[in-house]
Amino acid sequence: MGRVIAVANQKGGVAKTTSVASLGAAFVLRGLRVLLVDLDPQSSLTFSLGIDPDVVEYSISDVVRGEVDLTTARLRTSEGMDLIPSTIDLLAAEAMLLPAPQREFVVRRGLEEVLSTYDVILLDCSPSLGLLTLNALAAADEVIVPLQCEMLSHRGVGQLLDTVADVHRLLNPRLRVRGLLPTMYDKRSVHARAVLGDVKRRYRVPVLNPIPRSVKFAEAPSVGTTIIATSPSSSGARAYFRIADGLLRAWRFGGRKAAPPAAPRPTRMAPSVRPPAPGEADAM
Repeated sequence: MGRVIAVANQKGGVAKTTSVASLGAAFVLRGLRVLLVDLDPQSSLTFSLGIDPDVVEYSISDVVRGEVDLTTARLRTSEGMDLIPSTIDLLAAEAMLLPAPQREFVVRRGLEEVLSTYDVILLDCSPSLGLLTLNALAAADEVIVPLQCEMLSHRGVGQLLDTVADVHRLLNPRLRVRGLLPTMYDKRSVHARAVLGDVKRRYRVPVLNPIPRSVKFAEAPSVGTTIIATSPSSSGARAYFRIADGLLRAWRFGGRKAAPPAAPRPTRMAPSVRPPAPGEADAM
């Protein structure tokens, strides 16, 4: 039975798509069967994996409208992951769902037919807390929340965790938070280290090892692949391999358990956050 992971944050530009694609490629190289689902009308995941959204025959919008099933819409990528692509039509499909009964469960029902086919299914959510993101959370076993280590970047994380807690309570009692994933992290920056320390204190969920900032992340989509393919020995690729391996250990051997959804600690973010103690920023 495939494990379904939603990668979500209502803020854009936090490396959700990069994380989905890179983790998917890392899992494939670890021998897993992987499906990626692009739930963003901007189609960034589809495009970054070398597929033109304007020429695909079927997409997730057709699945949402009930016109085709997932197996009809899926495509094989060059790195071995299967992909359910997205197009701009997903905006209209989402609007069509608004008055529908059981509208939060459309993605879950679509995934049911392929759960036994894959080991891991990664859902790339749109940068909003709209109906598509609710569908992803209602379908997922776990959620990973990418965030930048910048003061303004993680202010919305608490709102997302509140939403996850509501979904857990009302729609999907099996949903757990696997962890916050700091991305574009520069350990030389005092500010980035301070924000990472504040994130670890503030939220009642695990914080995964940071993904370093690297220009190689921007280069990979230009050739339709991930950093795992273009620069497998880079610090960025190694960081995603570490995350993937940590998830595999947790799933297979018990490891660190995912946290039940919970609200952030009721602390106020100070205008100036203290820098973490030496070594604190690099701790798991």
